[in-house]
Amino acid sequence: MAKVAGLFVPEKDWEWLPVSCYYIEHPKGKILVDTAWSRRMSPDGVEDKQAQIRELGYFLYRINQGFTPKGQTVDEQLKAMGVNTVDLDYVLLTHLDCDHACGLHQVADAKRILVSEEEMKYANRVLPTHFDNIVRYKKRWWKNVPMTLFAYNGKEGPFGRSFDLFGDGTVQLINIPGHCAGLSAVKITGKEGKYVLLDADGAYSAKNWEEMIPSGIAANRADQKKSLEWIREMSMSDKCVESLATHDPAVRPHTVEIQV
Repeated sequence: MAKVAGLFVPEKDWEWLPVSCYYIEHPKGKILVDTAWSRRMSPDGVEDKQAQIRELGYFLYRINQGFTPKGQTVDEQLKAMGVNTVDLDYVLLTHLDCDHACGLHQVADAKRILVSEEEMKYANRVLPTHFDNIVRYKKRWWKNVPMTLFAYNGKEGPFGRSFDLFGDGTVQLINIPGHCAGLSAVKITGKEGKYVLLDADGAYSAKNWEEMIPSGIAANRADQKKSLEWIREMSMSDKCVESLATHDPAVRPHTVEIQV
């Protein structure tokens, strides 16, 4: 676990990975998936150790360093696209880790912000069985942000737990536990069953599901493997238009179009 977290890996062997968010224009609303880093992590758009420690705490900083160039926080990118955060109908949080949720305050005026009940419950667990959660999650990231907790009520995915956002199968949050208990993949399905799969942290990159390499820190390794097997199966289907992992260095910003 310590090696996976990078605690004893020489800095010369570190690799910077991207942190992706996804903006979806759907006939029934404007949707943002995840919020990535807060501008507080790098106020001047460069790597800033002290700012990161203030935002994450020292121990989390040791395993989750990051920075965001000017113009690249989620609200800055949306503004450049002509999208006001107040006009977002939904912000969907795949989970509450720092690189997915610490930028939440930057879109706090969205109409609805959703995260699974499972994930919120997991994030609030502490001693004695989940000591790592004290380091991993900082409740201030979502404090005073109006959030809606959803219950998985469908049967999609490796564990038969999913949530259908619009009730028509076009946008589903699918529970893929392992990395954390309430992790959700997002599946956007169009006509003829074609879909885009957002892997969240079920896979850090395509290499994870292609070679069945578990990705990073896990709350439950058995669940993580089962979820990764499902991602692989879904990603290899001829119905899959794209399978996008949040931290894949091979993925560049681009637009995917499917008819829903």
